[in-house]
Amino acid sequence: MEDKINEIISKEKAVIFSKSHCPYCVKAKSAFAACSVSPKVIELDEMSTSDMMNYQDALGKLTGARSVPRVFVGGKFIGGGDDTAALAASGALKKLCQSVGLGL
Repeated sequence: MEDKINEIISKEKAVIFSKSHCPYCVKAKSAFAACSVSPKVIELDEMSTSDMMNYQDALGKLTGARSVPRVFVGGKFIGGGDDTAALAASGALKKLCQSVGLGL
């Protein structure tokens, strides 16, 4: 599963591993929307329970936590919902997205 995740984050300029009902995931997605950027969103709660658990376990190994959201820009982990919202508020998220070819 780690190889699959690494493939996704290397292929996509911005990725959010999310659960649709999670308020922190909504916060991360809103932060990108505020920057006029549409990241690839992978909703873990829309998969089978075993696939969801496998993703979360692999994300835990890659990022140090298996909670969601797990947000990546330019192949690098930038944090969770609060981290992403703080980057958006400071203007850093928009600059980061622009540096990888996303947004205006």
